[in-house]
Amino acid sequence: MEFPKYDGNIYPDEWINDIQKNLKIRLPNNQNIILNIRNVFIPSIDSTIKLPTGIDFDNIETLRKALKEDISFTIFKNTNKRKLQSLKYIPEKEQKEYLYKSLSMNNYVSNEFYKKMKNLTSINELIKEFEDFVVDESNLIKNESIVALKHIATGKYLSSIKNLHYTTGSGLQMVFVGSSEPGSNSLWRIKFNKEVATYADTSITLQHIKSKKSLGLYYGYNKNQTVHGYHRSPATEHTEVCCNGNMNYWKFNHSKLQNHQGYLKSNDIINLSINKTYYNEDIFLRSHDVQFTIGEDKFQEVVCYNERLGGNDGWCIELIKQYIWTIDAL
Repeated sequence: MEFPKYDGNIYPDEWINDIQKNLKIRLPNNQNIILNIRNVFIPSIDSTIKLPTGIDFDNIETLRKALKEDISFTIFKNTNKRKLQSLKYIPEKEQKEYLYKSLSMNNYVSNEFYKKMKNLTSINELIKEFEDFVVDESNLIKNESIVALKHIATGKYLSSIKNLHYTTGSGLQMVFVGSSEPGSNSLWRIKFNKEVATYADTSITLQHIKSKKSLGLYYGYNKNQTVHGYHRSPATEHTEVCCNGNMNYWKFNHSKLQNHQGYLKSNDIINLSINKTYYNEDIFLRSHDVQFTIGEDKFQEVVCYNERLGGNDGWCIELIKQYIWTIDAL
């Protein structure tokens, strides 16, 4: 199990936070901080970085402090400061071009960067707007991003388990809300037909990472070929939500801001709706404190229905960083 190396070319806080987040996903039951420091963090530090001897690294803060005191971090900070200071001595057009080239390049980024920078003239304004822009851009939900969806009312994550099927209704792979921490069963790949998703005019699909099956509805016969149509959820008999159905295009709107027109970002609270094509009816994804049983295990139900929007319909979309070593290990 490999983690990204720390080589002094990243802020220690960012590196530590990324590993902590991915440890929760990959080893959700491992709460031994000391073992994680010894077995994960320290082996992932490049051999050119010498940690001080005689220190017992029994907590993250001690490790964080040691990394910030290492000469590699001082060089990293000073290099970045010199790059920014050097901008003062080059023409305005070249300043903007330098900042432009430092961004991840796609049509959205280039267009938005141009809009924000075209009327700025001072280097201080340029740097401040650039920093704000980079932070904002890093939170955008982009096509093929890996996300988790937390149910606001219960604090649990939308989940599915590969090859675990409903025993009622469609008999397809079931959907539920599970842990209060994101885990391997609660990761989804969001897809749409442009670079970034805009409110009001973007349809999305959510593909479950572990099973590669998409969230949606199923219209057709049940597994016994005795019932045809949309199927009922196992506990409350609302419309069943499943993976690998034949209707999987979702619309989203902001839960708090009516007619919101911005871009979809990490930590937005949204409502998700899907159209029951054969009834031409929009219904909303929701959960509640109602459970159903498969074997000896109980699961919190996820359904769709068309009653007035309320507290059970809100979902917080969270961007999960797309490290190859994270996704491949799931």
